[in-house]
Amino acid sequence: MKNNEITERAKQWLHPSFDEQTRTEVQRLIDENGQELLEAFHKDLDFGTGGLRGIMGVGTNRVNNYTIGMATQGLANYLKKAFSDSTNQPIRVAIAHDSRNNSDAFARKCAEILAANGFEAYLFESLRPTPELSYAVRKHDCKAGIVITASHNPKEYNGYKVYWEDGAQLVPPHDNNVITEVRKIQNPTQVKTDYRTWNIIPLGIETDRNYWDSIASVASEQHESDLKVVFTPIHGTGVKSIPQVIDLLGYRNVEVLADQASPDGNFPTVESPNPEEAAALKLAIDRAQKTGADLVLGTDPDADRVGIAVKDNSGKFVLLNGNQTAAILVNYMLKKWKKAGGIDGNQYICKTIVTTELLTEIANYYGVTTYNTLTGFKWIAELIRKKEGREKFIVGGEESYGYLIDDFVRDKDAVLSSVMIAEAAAEAKKAGSSLFNELLGIYQEIAFYKERLISITKKGIEGNTEIQKMMSDLRSNPPKTVAGIGVKLLRDYQSQEELNLKSNAIKGIELPKSNVIQLVLEDGSIITARPSGTEPKIKFYLSVKGEQLASGQAFDSSNADLESKIDAFVKDLNL
Repeated sequence: MKNNEITERAKQWLHPSFDEQTRTEVQRLIDENGQELLEAFHKDLDFGTGGLRGIMGVGTNRVNNYTIGMATQGLANYLKKAFSDSTNQPIRVAIAHDSRNNSDAFARKCAEILAANGFEAYLFESLRPTPELSYAVRKHDCKAGIVITASHNPKEYNGYKVYWEDGAQLVPPHDNNVITEVRKIQNPTQVKTDYRTWNIIPLGIETDRNYWDSIASVASEQHESDLKVVFTPIHGTGVKSIPQVIDLLGYRNVEVLADQASPDGNFPTVESPNPEEAAALKLAIDRAQKTGADLVLGTDPDADRVGIAVKDNSGKFVLLNGNQTAAILVNYMLKKWKKAGGIDGNQYICKTIVTTELLTEIANYYGVTTYNTLTGFKWIAELIRKKEGREKFIVGGEESYGYLIDDFVRDKDAVLSSVMIAEAAAEAKKAGSSLFNELLGIYQEIAFYKERLISITKKGIEGNTEIQKMMSDLRSNPPKTVAGIGVKLLRDYQSQEELNLKSNAIKGIELPKSNVIQLVLEDGSIITARPSGTEPKIKFYLSVKGEQLASGQAFDSSNADLESKIDAFVKDLNL
């Protein structure tokens, strides 16, 4: 789009239908006529398969009241089409929000627009975890749900995620159908705003208690546990559920980190509120080390992801990555089911294609099936829906710190996951062990894998072009070797084909199309490239397998060997 076209596009936001503050800011951008104007107006903020996510501010390519409003009107239009013949009652939609700046106002705007369309908007009275929104959709017989969040993105971001009546994020055909309707809304005059207050129904403590009771039904009571936990919500919504549920189950030595307990969209104590990053949990780890705690739990702003730190055998806290925590949870849940006599061959776990194959090996160890899905918990939720009533889902996980246990929530759930991590830690401590030693036990009894994630940030218009070129080059000219190891298979999830580079044989991939490339090496190592769907990044997932540990004491040397192998991959691929 040319500069004069962008300016004309921006001038449309000077119309009196836009509020004064917006008009003033748009006029500033027009007067300066710089990069800010270009980034704000060069395109419409894309409503993708998961909804909206972007930087907050004025403009068509920003998250604001108007882009949120137009998305909500498009969603309402599709819901009317989808459910017009199925009910004589008003369509219900549940709405929640996290602690980010403007999230409460955006959530209220969604509720008002839905009410203006004749819907019943079930709006949480204050911030709530995303998994509770998923729960509320099914609990209150809603046809959809909306949560205002940008998950673990930096403070400048916000977002808008849509859920269907099964409590899961949108999948085909609904995702594309919603996108079509949203794109028909070209300006705010198409958005209905004349609402009735009685069509906005508050949700509060009653829904909370029902959600907590469901969590308690999965967990074991630990009234006698002396487990000491430091929990940080990192200024997010986890403070609204995790301390309460853990207390409900009898844990009396749980400290909520005071410095990060208050919800705050500026996230003042961290550069990024992402529990995947060590810096986000530093204050909690320092506190745990000082107080002699056993476990650190940290959740992202909307409490769907959880990061943990545990004591190693020297007494020092170490961070576990998402694959390691998933392995502990899967092993604990399957062991629990086996002990209760619940495994009969009709149970399964789920993981994504970029998550460690160690989960598959653990499931095989217990005689449980593993299903792989594309990246994103909506695909795990879709699988649960398809298999409901025929096979029993136990647990699922993805390397990006998201886990789900049981199926009353249909998205990753850091609240229930935190409870079950605490339970696993309490059981280990009672047996004279620890979560660190439980992980070593998996490496000894089942298998030893090592993974690393490399994220390369490419911001702005030029950055997106660079990312697409990297993927195109990998497709058209894949490496024949990586660090001296031959590349055996090229899996292209966009073309849904697996190419054997040795025989040129082609095999189909029975998953939906996705912009993902996987290289499978002759020794079983896997390298995956995937542009992020929510951030200006391209991600490379590297996975290697070692020998089962002969003993816990062999961990350090074996781990170092695998780290060196991954280092060689990184160097050869110039990552």
